[in-house]
Amino acid sequence: MKLSFLVFSIFITVSSFCQEKSKNVIDKIVAQIGDNVIFKSDIESQKLQAMEAGQELTNQTDCAILEQLMFQNLLLNQAEIDSLVVTDAQVDAEMENRIRVIENQIGGKEKMEAFYGKSIVDIKNEFRPLIKKRLLSEDMERTITGAITTTPKEIEQFFVTIPKDSIPLISSKLSFQQIVLFPEITKADKDLAWKKLEDIRNDILKGKSFETQARIHSQDPGSAQVGGKLEGSRGMMVPQFEATVFSLKENEISQVFETDYGYHIIQLIERRGDDYTCRHILITPEFNRESLAFASEKIEQAYKALKENTITWDNAVVTYSNDLNTKQNKGIITNPITGEQTWSMEDLNQVDQQIYLLTDALGKGDISKPSFYFDFTERKQGIRIVRLMNRTEPHYANLNDDYSLIQRAAENRKKELTLNKWVESKVSNAYIRIDKEFTCTFKNNWVSTP
Repeated sequence: MKLSFLVFSIFITVSSFCQEKSKNVIDKIVAQIGDNVIFKSDIESQKLQAMEAGQELTNQTDCAILEQLMFQNLLLNQAEIDSLVVTDAQVDAEMENRIRVIENQIGGKEKMEAFYGKSIVDIKNEFRPLIKKRLLSEDMERTITGAITTTPKEIEQFFVTIPKDSIPLISSKLSFQQIVLFPEITKADKDLAWKKLEDIRNDILKGKSFETQARIHSQDPGSAQVGGKLEGSRGMMVPQFEATVFSLKENEISQVFETDYGYHIIQLIERRGDDYTCRHILITPEFNRESLAFASEKIEQAYKALKENTITWDNAVVTYSNDLNTKQNKGIITNPITGEQTWSMEDLNQVDQQIYLLTDALGKGDISKPSFYFDFTERKQGIRIVRLMNRTEPHYANLNDDYSLIQRAAENRKKELTLNKWVESKVSNAYIRIDKEFTCTFKNNWVSTP
């Protein structure tokens, strides 16, 4: 029994429900746990989402979705009994994250408002109680399963119970380290960037279009192509940006200000509560030729020392790298998609295709020649040496090579069994009703039979 299905789909569920209501579709309550009810439209909207995701629907789909929804509501019912608390700050933070996801999927705030037929403020007011319920359900689940761990013996026992034809095939995994040198940005470089943006601001004040200047000059890849336009809510941007945007009046243009990304100016278009629309120009200080030459020479020294084995890799990272994200971890590059140190080819294609090109012909422990690269996280250019830590061949999962993967699977199975026992212990004390339309064979006995 898992809640993740619901976590992913709750916003689509809400949107579909609202659309169906607006079309006067006949709806009804199909299940109830305590004071919490499940509508038929909740099931239909999740089916729609499953179809859009390419999942095949069967005659058991309705029952599976209903049981997931009932599980969520049983968790919620118990969270209310146990007086679990979710703060308004937690709800608002999750709200902003999910709103951002939907805006990206739909294509912006205006399209989102048109899709729902209401303002962003009204959308948030409608979503807020649903978000709170979901967070309470998640907290309740963590309360039940948070202390669960697995011993090595349990992991081994779990693995040997997996049928041989069900053992997963693990694709090739790669792991990498890097030594990075970002050329120094001097005060003169910063002054030059500040002066450039100040001149752009003066041109705008004299009558030039902010939108056009953003398209021409802004170095923010996400907004330059749309004339610097940004839509956001409080909590989305770095503090300096937000302090500036919330200090402006509509159509006012800010002074030049600095963040970790460079120098900015903002023109406020509109602000409603914690939501705003603005235009933005970013100019990032660029290193000069002397800094580039110095960094190139230094990393060539590192490469030569490594090839001649006069320095170990770990010492070279400490001595030469100035990348704060990897320097303290032996240069290991963490996969931002999974949070692990290993990469699949799919992940590499999404995040850093250059690494594969640099290391495709390398053996384990070999290093690449120094090469330029752009760090999209830091938004700056550097020079790096990449080391192939390991490359595994495609294979069927085994305890020697895939212990952490099997450990997680064993823990998930243990959590699932624990949750099933918890459900069994709670259904007899909770008010549960299921519509006669659903004659399902559930995994859990939701309604006790006399």
